[in-house]
Amino acid sequence: MDFNVGLFELLLLVSALVAMLVRRLHMPYSVGLVIAGISLSFLASARFPDIPLNKDFIYNALLPPLIFEAAFHMGWPEVRKDFAVVQTLAVLGVLLSAGVTAMGMHILLHWEWISGLLFGTLIAATDPVSVLATFREAGVAGRFRRLMEAESLFNDGTAAAAFRVLLAFVGGTHLNAIDVFKISGVVILGSVFCGLLIGNIVLSLLHRTDDHLVEVTFAMIAAYGSFLLAENLHLSGVLATLIAGLVMARRDASNPMTRKGREAVETVLEYTVFAANSFIFLFIGIQQAQRQYDTVWRAIGIAVVIVMLGRAVAVYPCCMLFSRSSRRIEPRHQHVLFWGGMRGALALALAMGLPPGVPRREEIVTVCFAVVAFSVFVQGTTMTALLRRLRIV
Repeated sequence: MDFNVGLFELLLLVSALVAMLVRRLHMPYSVGLVIAGISLSFLASARFPDIPLNKDFIYNALLPPLIFEAAFHMGWPEVRKDFAVVQTLAVLGVLLSAGVTAMGMHILLHWEWISGLLFGTLIAATDPVSVLATFREAGVAGRFRRLMEAESLFNDGTAAAAFRVLLAFVGGTHLNAIDVFKISGVVILGSVFCGLLIGNIVLSLLHRTDDHLVEVTFAMIAAYGSFLLAENLHLSGVLATLIAGLVMARRDASNPMTRKGREAVETVLEYTVFAANSFIFLFIGIQQAQRQYDTVWRAIGIAVVIVMLGRAVAVYPCCMLFSRSSRRIEPRHQHVLFWGGMRGALALALAMGLPPGVPRREEIVTVCFAVVAFSVFVQGTTMTALLRRLRIV
């Protein structure tokens, strides 16, 4: 079936019906969408081979508004107080998680080092969409919620930058430690510059209008423009869009966005994120039903355990570094950070963007889908119970 207007409308209809149903059943929206996707794949007379669930569609079409919307609402003045904690989790934590995962896949499953490192890096990026939705429904707010959201945003940028360095190895480039630091520095600084450039250009244009529809248009240009500019320069579109969202979100006198314009931007972004997440989780369900797991069950089971171990190594030691400071994180909040480190859109986009020559490419993609499914069905459905158990709600 082609991804035409009819299919587009069908998926939107399914998304709306699922949203209504899960509210009545008190279950996570992402879980309902994945189940709906699996059901669609089994019930349809023709399968969905032509749905564009590939790296370009997820990465270039669906990911920018998700990143931009989260940055736009993040509350930078408050997050800045915890910036050292956020960066420790997002940089050191991602590297530790990727290293532990790569080592486990190499030792226990005998994967090639490059395959283990690629898988470890792409799966280290967290996407707590379901967790934050649960937080909103449960009324969790304050510093801990901001920490979790900020960490997930910044670790996406770290994972994307590290993944690009590893792809250089796959392409046959011989790199030493200095070269790796150079490439990483160029990617990070260049991406930040792209985000600042597009964000400030859009802000300067906003000075010339008070039309809320034009303001919405400029906001979407900032989201997609920063992303595409960075990607075309072989930088990190994720990090560039994150910075552009922070620039656009400024609530001081230097931001010319009108009150009506900000409300309109927030409404449009809210719906865009709803649609993007709906497509992503529906596609996950459709793909889950079509993939063959017969030969990789053992790899999936081991990968889930190793990925969770990697997340534990990313959270608890990093939080321990701040145990004696005013920025300490309570043990019960550390447990939620660990269990709430779910995987989603970015991991899938990076996995499906692996070059054909990567060893075990199809196995990496299949295992990645399975780990994401574990996140949705196990971590997502038990988060509310964990919050109650720890007396956070």
